[in-house]
Order: sequence, then structure tokens, then C-alpha cells
Amino acid sequence: MSAISERSWPRPLSDENVLEVATAERRAVVTENARDFAVLHRSWIERGSSHFGILIAPSRRFPRRKSSPGLILTALRSLLRAHESEDAMRDQFLWLS
Repeated sequence: MSAISERSWPRPLSDENVLEVATAERRAVVTENARDFAVLHRSWIERGSSHFGILIAPSRRFPRRKSSPGLILTALRSLLRAHESEDAMRDQFLWLS
């Protein structure tokens, strides 16, 4: 698993490009950008496109500290246990809790 920010790209990726890359790799997007990704989610669904999930992880609930990734990892593991099949997150827009 790798973050999009850890990859080298010739230019910064738009949110649409991030979702396209994740979809091509059969991965869900984990982001705190609920507003823009909610719009993208609706747009994709309305035009009949599919993705492998958009998971919203607000920084207030999941602080971004390298020294303590435990909260978000615990939430992701719990979500994956509850949605075990490979396509269980397909076209889902969910808030991590």
C-alpha cells in the first residue's frame, strides 16, 4: 500500500486523477477532502463510472502524525474486516469512524 503523495509524478495530480489512478489499481481513496470527493463520487456514479471506494478520514478524528498512525490504521483494519470481499467498497463513499 502506498500513498499517492509518496509517488513521483510529473505534476501534481488533480482529485479526478487521484480517483482514476486508484480505480485503475483497484484501490480505495482515503482522504480528508470530503467536499471535492463527494462531488467526484456523485459525478462518477451519475455517468455510470465505478470506483473502489472513497473513505473520508477527517484530520480532527485522525490526526496526521507520523509518530501515531494507530487511529487511522485501526479504523481501516476494522472497515476491511467488515467488508472482506474484494469489491465490497465498490462505489462507496464512507466516513471512517
